[in-house]
Amino acid sequence: MPIVEVKNLQNQVVGKLPLSDEVFTGDVNEGLIWEVVQYFLASKRAGTHATKNRGAVRGGGKKPWRQKGTGRARVGSSRNPLWRHGGTAHGPQPRDYSYTMPKQKIRGALKSALRAKINDHKLTVIDEFKLEDWKTKKLVTLLNNFDLKKNVLIVDDPQNTNLVRATRNLKEVKFCPSSQVHTYEVLKHDQVFFSKQAITDLQNRLGSEGAKTA
Repeated sequence: MPIVEVKNLQNQVVGKLPLSDEVFTGDVNEGLIWEVVQYFLASKRAGTHATKNRGAVRGGGKKPWRQKGTGRARVGSSRNPLWRHGGTAHGPQPRDYSYTMPKQKIRGALKSALRAKINDHKLTVIDEFKLEDWKTKKLVTLLNNFDLKKNVLIVDDPQNTNLVRATRNLKEVKFCPSSQVHTYEVLKHDQVFFSKQAITDLQNRLGSEGAKTA
């Protein structure tokens, strides 16, 4: 059973938290992580690209010349794809790139991503993100206690409004509700901060009992 240190916002160890073997112990399945990340990115694609075919290009209603007797090739419209200013043949059209994936795979990939962060010592558990107000400057001061060098993901209860508002103006810091943690977000950020309650709720949701109720 892995055990992580629980720290306060001054980067002082205030306790230890045993984590679930089912969630945080095991191999990191990189292939499954890649598959779920592609699934996530596909669902985010707008799919609004479009080109005009010959029917959508303005003009071209009149036949350029008669069918026979001119010595030239038969042409029905000046907007056919072979002509300048004509339509585009087989061009991209608006479409939905999203597809479905089994929930078991999504949970498995998230477990692997969390294990990778634990193994790389890039997952920190904070006892409580208790802020007196929502001033961004004060949050930056607290985060500087951890000597952070890259982007950070903070996971906590969305009811913590001071924390949510304080992170909005920070380009390198993102807040994520504990119920919406995704493999892509965990991997995208160099350092992940969980509140003690958030990581407890997450491991309960990813465990076998939580999977039955999901």
